Amino acid sequence: MSLPTEQVIRAHSRAAVHPTALGRRPLGAGEACISGGSLGGWQRRNRTATTGHVIEQLGLAGNLDNLRRIADPAGPEAAAPFRGRYPFLDTDVFKTLEGVAYGLAADEEPAARAFYEEAVDLIARAQRADGYLNSHFQAPDIAAEPWSDLAWGHELYNLGHLVQAAVAANRRLGDDRLLRAAVAFADLAVERYGPDGDPQVCGHPEIEMALVELSRETGDDRYLELASLFVDRRGHGTVALRVFPAEYFQDAAPLRELDSVTGHAVRMAYLAAGAADIAHEHGDTDLLVALERLWDDMVATKLYLTGGLGSRHSDEAIGDRFELPSERSYSETCAAIAVMQWAWRMYLADGQPKYLDVFETVLYNAYAVGISDDGTGFFYDNPLQRRPDHQQRSGAETHGEPLRRGWFVCPCCPPNIVRWTAELQDHLAAVCGDELQLAQYATGTIAVDGLVLEVETDYPWDEVVRIRVAEATESAPRLALRVPGWCRGASLTVAGETTDGLEPGWVRVDRPLAAGDEVVLTLPMPVRAHGADPRVDALRASVAIARGPIVYCAEQVDHDVDLDLVVVNPAAVHEASVIVDRLTPNADAATRTIALRARAGGAPDAGLYPELGATAAASDAEAAGAEASDVELRLVPYHLWGNRGADAMRVWLRTA
Repeated sequence: MSLPTEQVIRAHSRAAVHPTALGRRPLGAGEACISGGSLGGWQRRNRTATTGHVIEQLGLAGNLDNLRRIADPAGPEAAAPFRGRYPFLDTDVFKTLEGVAYGLAADEEPAARAFYEEAVDLIARAQRADGYLNSHFQAPDIAAEPWSDLAWGHELYNLGHLVQAAVAANRRLGDDRLLRAAVAFADLAVERYGPDGDPQVCGHPEIEMALVELSRETGDDRYLELASLFVDRRGHGTVALRVFPAEYFQDAAPLRELDSVTGHAVRMAYLAAGAADIAHEHGDTDLLVALERLWDDMVATKLYLTGGLGSRHSDEAIGDRFELPSERSYSETCAAIAVMQWAWRMYLADGQPKYLDVFETVLYNAYAVGISDDGTGFFYDNPLQRRPDHQQRSGAETHGEPLRRGWFVCPCCPPNIVRWTAELQDHLAAVCGDELQLAQYATGTIAVDGLVLEVETDYPWDEVVRIRVAEATESAPRLALRVPGWCRGASLTVAGETTDGLEPGWVRVDRPLAAGDEVVLTLPMPVRAHGADPRVDALRASVAIARGPIVYCAEQVDHDVDLDLVVVNPAAVHEASVIVDRLTPNADAATRTIALRARAGGAPDAGLYPELGATAAASDAEAAGAEASDVELRLVPYHLWGNRGADAMRVWLRTA
């Protein structure tokens, strides 16, 4: 089918998430721009290093060849076998295309443009006449039929990422070629699984978010209706099971009735994010209440200090409440992105800053750690502790690399980083009625409805966010700024007048702004010590250190003593020194490290499990205490660990 011209030509200022049924509208292209600071550096690295690396790896892995042999059945690749272990590898092309669309809108890069044009052409020519597209199931050497394995075939998951790439290309580049392919595939899905079709769901949620955004982009409510059906069908034993139980697929109980986030972490957060989109468009307050309940329980019982989600390697699952082991934290990088997607949509629903606080924690910790400082190495899982002999591996390999890898057999995380980093500016601010809300802070420009703001900050390293009003009309929106939940004693200065002692939440500038005004938000960043709920068995008698939104860790490369034997007194944390230290060649120039006095004991010699008691041999604590000495503990940002060598690392340190 062909899309009506009036539906294709849209206002290209739309953000990545563009609710149509809410008053809160995120700023998009031409309205929010990141030009410097940490996030600006990330985006520059994404364009100049990560995107090119991912494109190269996609070529080496054969992802484009898989599409090429379908597009050119008489070509030289036609006789070659399908390359790759999984039937959903097209998604890595689609995710990369989404990021490339954002990147090309900011900076025309020849290699990225060449990849974009080649991939878009191959997709158009590989797509079947009925709209179906999946290079695995279309391959002549693959015996499985399309739609024969919804649990693991992931055709609808593929469609979801195609849709998101298509929407990005249409909004950012004014190019509707991918959108037409996505619409044809989505129409096939509506016909097959819509109200009059087979009542099934995909084994991997993601399609829900995409269909809602496709509905927003095209004005076609059929896609929103199909997304709603997918959410409501799940939880009734719909997914055909093998290997993992129904909980893995969030299919053991309806989403509205779940008492806690469960199962595969990425699937869970993608499902919740899509449900939040649906609740927005339908005004479904009951669904939003259920989602908020799940969110609050997750934050209170299942989220790591870094914002990571997922404590189990075996099934990449969330785990039980308070099951948060540091060294076995899975916290997949894709799960970090999924949690931020969910957080953003919940914020758009009701404006509560608690969602943005978690978004920020995840952004600067659980997400940022997933990529090396040079932009070409990636963590799939993100532990909060590494022992000296630990190797990164899924369990299937006989050995693994010690740290970040350049690529994976299941390479979902690197392309996901490409697209998410490229669209960070679409998650900075939103307009709600006559108010502009700055949700996250980055050096750049905000321009909307007669108000132009120039933001300058070294956040998250520095506590000052300086905003200069470049333009302001009489009808310009008022300004609201977020004071993060970790902050105490914030202050706001507007045109020379200061208000001190601000509490976390929204602080509003209570007068119209004028060109030339300066707004300065100061967010004090003392070094903080964090303990853990006593129900987290793995963290008893431990302390973690943070400053601002950044979680810190100790790396063995900086210490002569065994990190396992270091003991930190939480009361001494207020005496810590904060040092400007670039740390690695590609780290931010404003990066802060922390110096802290601690104690370290000698290695115990009472055995692995010493007997305790008045007449027993000395305990390990007693043995270590006999040789204890003062040490200077150097703490570095968690997201930068592993860039200087494959050494031990700890976020949580002993207090006894």
